[in-house]
Amino acid sequence: MSTTPAASRPPMLSTAAALATLLAAARRVDGTETVDGFNALGRVLAADVVSPLDVPPMRTSSMDGYAVRAADLAGASDSNGVTLPVSQRIPAGATAEPLAAGTAARIFTGATVPPGADTIVMQEMVRLDDTGATFTQAPSEGEWITQQGADIRRGSIVLAAGTRLTPQALGLAASVGCAALEVVRRVRVAVFFTGDELTTPGEPLRPGAIYNSNRYTLRALLAGIGCEVTDLGIVPDRLDATRETLRRAARDHDLILTCGGVSVGEEDHVKPAVEAEGRISMWQIAMKPGKPLAFGAVRRDVPAQTDEAFFIGLPGNPVSSFCTFLLFVRPFILRLAGVASIEPRVYSMRADFTQKKGDRRNEFLRARVNHAGGLDVFANQSSAVLTSTVWGDGLIDNPPDHAIQAGEIVRFIPFSELMR
Repeated sequence: MSTTPAASRPPMLSTAAALATLLAAARRVDGTETVDGFNALGRVLAADVVSPLDVPPMRTSSMDGYAVRAADLAGASDSNGVTLPVSQRIPAGATAEPLAAGTAARIFTGATVPPGADTIVMQEMVRLDDTGATFTQAPSEGEWITQQGADIRRGSIVLAAGTRLTPQALGLAASVGCAALEVVRRVRVAVFFTGDELTTPGEPLRPGAIYNSNRYTLRALLAGIGCEVTDLGIVPDRLDATRETLRRAARDHDLILTCGGVSVGEEDHVKPAVEAEGRISMWQIAMKPGKPLAFGAVRRDVPAQTDEAFFIGLPGNPVSSFCTFLLFVRPFILRLAGVASIEPRVYSMRADFTQKKGDRRNEFLRARVNHAGGLDVFANQSSAVLTSTVWGDGLIDNPPDHAIQAGEIVRFIPFSELMR
């Protein structure tokens, strides 16, 4: 197979332009479902959650103590204690009777403040004996009372459509009484791997073969962002086999994700197969690692809501596929899932190393935070060294042609931001 001369190839896209191309094409998938709140972790809200009530729904005590009228204790002091009879006891969940003037109510954290009371005095500030509760300080009106609706007002949006549901978001929905939530259906992804040298772990490793680590990495990354994954396994390095697998994958999936075979070698069949079954809209990014990333679509041969499935082809080197997934595939899938906020937080941190020469491409260096609060880089930044991704805490986003001096402030993206 002949290759296209380098002079006739379009220039490589910048990482920013490549991501913009992907996100411009992404649209939220059709279809929603209602799921129980206990099973909604990681799902994406399809509709706003609007509170039907105030939270808290009544005035509550934020301390164990005594509910009083502040005016009844206006003259209280260390030398002139004021003693009030205790007229009622109010645990959390109990109904509170109106507080009679000149009395105090024993109250507990979270309990309803009785009508007429305007202050809570902490129990540590009260002396109790047979005559009642003695107060030696004059409290300010409103102390230790949580007002009705202090957290949430009735009719307010507590969680917006496009929110990816975290444990705390599920708790917030439950706090306004939502037992079930309307969510976007899961994004359906078909994934397959090319390379006659690939062997599945657990099988004997024949001469010239390697174990397929990408299959485990990518499946776990897809599961981590809530995809419904179909694993089509390892496809032989043949154009006809690759085309047939693409057709099968396109039928009922939103995205086809491949790994390997997107470069320009004679055994790289994915790109020509996609061009035969659909289109390639983008190919090759000015980044290191991960230059040969392809984006396009594959025609469906069965009726569907749309006539094509998206396609993303990742490079085969394990660090390249890992980094390109985090930086491009993840935000694309999150946009398909309807997630409103997909940008990872980027931190300005000190480089505790020197890199004397920059690369002509945008580099993503595997780095980790040291005990001094700076960044160290893994010694071997090869795209084949998967060890660096386990050692590291994240990626340094280093611009093209930029050498890094020790003490310089660099852009750091933690893996925790790229896997949530």
